[in-house]
Amino acid sequence: MDYMTLKEAAEKWGVTPRSANYYCAGGRISGAVNMAGVWLIPKDAEKPTDRRRKEFQHE
Repeated sequence: MDYMTLKEAAEKWGVTPRSANYYCAGGRISGAVNMAGVWLIPKDAEKPTDRRRKEFQHE
């Protein structure tokens, strides 16, 4: 499996590296592993949804 760093994931998802770190530390990215203090994220991982935003459905 190919991995990317926090910086690469942040650029891909349009967030800060700190936000990507919170996603990993919170267990919100499946397959992310912490190796010697460095998060490795699968290249095919999708950006977690922002829990601060509520998705409204229009009827």
